[in-house]
Amino acid sequence: MTQITANDLKTRGIAAIEASLANGRLEAMVSVRGADRFVVMGLAHYQHLRECELEAALAESRADIAAGRFVVEPPAEHVRRVKAMVAAQGSGKATRAAALVAETTTERPQKHPVKAATKRSAEPASKVVALPRRR
Repeated sequence: MTQITANDLKTRGIAAIEASLANGRLEAMVSVRGADRFVVMGLAHYQHLRECELEAALAESRADIAAGRFVVEPPAEHVRRVKAMVAAQGSGKATRAAALVAETTTERPQKHPVKAATKRSAEPASKVVALPRRR
């Protein structure tokens, strides 16, 4: 990976970046006072990396759903549970948040929740599917 110094950027501007990315190079490191601080890359390479990142997130979500790591609940219950988790994180009561998550049942979502709801009752099928946040 090529190096660009902050001084090069100051004196040469975009020409320094273009020269560093010439000849098929994808990325260039920008150093400030001798320490690597930034990476510059062409727009096409950036868009490719974003696509890869989104594909990885989608694959992770699909794996969570396949393994049953999700919650199906009405929106009001979802908001209550998330607020309790946020409050527990702020006050150090993480065990209460874990208990709230544990008390929620895990069930597979129906293929057509709107059709299923209209067959059972007149209420609309308003459900929130929440996947657990990975750290």
